[in-house]
Amino acid sequence: MDRLAAIVGPTASGKSAVAIEVAKMIGAEIISCDSMQIYRGMDIGTAKAGAAERAEIPHHLIDVADPDENYNVSRYQTACQSLIQEINQRGKIPLLVGGTGLYYQAVVDNYCFVPMESRMTVREKWNDLIQQHGLSFAYNNLVNFDPQYAEKIKPQDQKRIVRALEVYELSGDTFSSTQTKEVDYYRLAVVGLYLPRPQLYAAIEDRVDRMLEEGLVEEVSWLREKGCNLSLNSMQALGYKQVMYYLDGLISREQMVNDIKKETRRYAKRQLTWFKKDDRINWIDRSEYSETKKIAENISNRIEGQLRMV
Repeated sequence: MDRLAAIVGPTASGKSAVAIEVAKMIGAEIISCDSMQIYRGMDIGTAKAGAAERAEIPHHLIDVADPDENYNVSRYQTACQSLIQEINQRGKIPLLVGGTGLYYQAVVDNYCFVPMESRMTVREKWNDLIQQHGLSFAYNNLVNFDPQYAEKIKPQDQKRIVRALEVYELSGDTFSSTQTKEVDYYRLAVVGLYLPRPQLYAAIEDRVDRMLEEGLVEEVSWLREKGCNLSLNSMQALGYKQVMYYLDGLISREQMVNDIKKETRRYAKRQLTWFKKDDRINWIDRSEYSETKKIAENISNRIEGQLRMV
């Protein structure tokens, strides 16, 4: 079973700087787990590692798509899982670093992504069978395929019955098995970084101010000249959308700055809510460490210890 380490947590918690030190200590290559760092030309607003940092430690899944590409979680999962295998074969440890919860979960729990057309075909088939033979026919099939889930739902709950049958037919997995984490796909060690709320919010304020000083508005203006607009998924990224509104004259610069900070705080809260649901994550309070090297040593020891235990 391949090894996989991860450092996750909310934006502005210091993951990137710590990850580079950890990677040096444990012999790792970093895989970005950020849904916006994949896009070329979006450097400042996504806080990508710089050229010097990437020269120190190999970084993957950064700058792999143009901003007008429709890059999604399924595509990320495929690329990331291939990289995990390759890095293990090189005798290195893949270190997943970022705060996009869905991307992280899709990789570590091997989510099954099925094309919508296939899902609709199967769904329509079962709805037709229910019209012909009654809902009890579908429920009895579910009892045969997935008795554990059938016990949890009402025999009259057509929506959940059809959804569970759909999952089973398309993936071969019972719906109940997709709701648990009993299957391990990797020898996994995960550390979460966080800051107490006042300090996290202060770090977010500083980060946004720094991005603007480094040229975020100019970066978005350049992307607009290249044809990027708000219809693109990439331009929904934190900061980029608000700068677009500012450049279009819809909001003032002051409101733009306040909106970026406000939305970043909200995003950080959502990130914590997502990751707190995963009891495999070992949390560390970033504020208890004044030196990056010290916290990196702690994390390295935890990761190496967990990987030996698994």
